[in-house]
Amino acid sequence: MAITLTDTARELLDGKNFATVATLNADGSPQTSVVWVDRDGDAVEFSTTAARLKARNIARDPRVSITIFAFDNPYRTVEIRGTAELIEDSDRSGQRAINHKYMGQDPPAEPAEVVRVIVRVTPEKVVEFSV
Repeated sequence: MAITLTDTARELLDGKNFATVATLNADGSPQTSVVWVDRDGDAVEFSTTAARLKARNIARDPRVSITIFAFDNPYRTVEIRGTAELIEDSDRSGQRAINHKYMGQDPPAEPAEVVRVIVRVTPEKVVEFSV
């Protein structure tokens, strides 16, 4: 069941904070990646290519966990567990938006055959930690 994000989760997602996303490999073992994140309402979004392992894992099993670390205090974190969906980003507008948030510029060009997707995570549990 989807939940509403906390103010702390929104603050960390809206900042230029790094996140680690965990997906499940076919054998059940975890796979993690550091990603840039954005927020659309209470959904968490990040960009990747359809060929990457995290996207292939999500296509098979949409359960994910994302931990966001405050850039200025890595002991302030929010873990968001939820269900992900892959949305084709054919015009790469999602990728550009996230790149502009973190780098202030367009991302480097990619070959036309690269299929880019936005991973949209619907939160089901939020765990906050702060020291």
